[in-house]
Amino acid sequence: MNTSTIIDGSEASLKNFLRTLPGVDQVGAEARAAMLATRSIKNASKSYAIDLAISMVDLTTLEGADTPGKVRALCSKGLRPDPTDPTVPRVGAICVYNDMVSVARQHLDSIGGQELPIAAVTTAFPSGRASMPVKIQDTEDAIEAGATEIDMVIDRGAFLSGRYGEVFEEIKIIKNICGERAHLKVILETGELVTYDNVRKASYLAMLAGADFIKTSTGKISPAATAPVVLVMLEAVRDFYTMANVRIGVKAAGGIRTTKDAIKQLVLVNETAGPEWLNPTLFRIGASALLNDLLMQRMKMRDGRYASPNYVTID
Repeated sequence: MNTSTIIDGSEASLKNFLRTLPGVDQVGAEARAAMLATRSIKNASKSYAIDLAISMVDLTTLEGADTPGKVRALCSKGLRPDPTDPTVPRVGAICVYNDMVSVARQHLDSIGGQELPIAAVTTAFPSGRASMPVKIQDTEDAIEAGATEIDMVIDRGAFLSGRYGEVFEEIKIIKNICGERAHLKVILETGELVTYDNVRKASYLAMLAGADFIKTSTGKISPAATAPVVLVMLEAVRDFYTMANVRIGVKAAGGIRTTKDAIKQLVLVNETAGPEWLNPTLFRIGASALLNDLLMQRMKMRDGRYASPNYVTID
């Protein structure tokens, strides 16, 4: 189905389309997510899953106290997570505020990390409370500095007020700025959307407007990437592919801190969207502390014992 034949960007067409979406069975979604969380995997599969999860991590620092030195160290770690083991894959991307993009880009280029993507949070992250000219400038600055991925936040106030046309148009404008220069991840901030039905509607709104990824949250509020929310978003990208023949990625961000958490996410992806989504081009995990736990579990799988936390760098 060509979505342009039913969606022209007007408030009426968007509302008409979103009205056709089936409601989310809250009890069913939560029960299925809980059931999938109990799945266990064999050791051979666990080794593969750990490396896959490492390759999907958007290694992130989004603090007011970020310094150029911290960002450089994060970039070095993202490119070579374990300097003693060259078989460890690099992470999916480095995620920073846009004023740190040039620092990250210059450092990665100097250490052979030209291919490692840099994601910048823009559009007045995390609140999204700014004028459109400010959001546009925010995005343009990040891309000019070297960002190859843009993580924008939607206007949750507009969405919750039913002003879907405003949200759609804002995403479309930012997507046009990205063009071929950067992938666009649209942050829904699901913890503020209240219901699973709203998560599904916001997911479709973002995809229809041109998002390359839909992302759960900023990581700045709770709840963030809960399993039922990720499940609903994965169902949305799966069904959107059936409808429009376009695969959209999902990024789960916020609260994913352990290897066990990460593997649960991979099970969700495989069982809901399908194995086609089990790669960094279609699934990412936004995290800071997660990489250390993945590395320690990897050492355990390799050496048969847990290493001291001193063997991994503290972010």
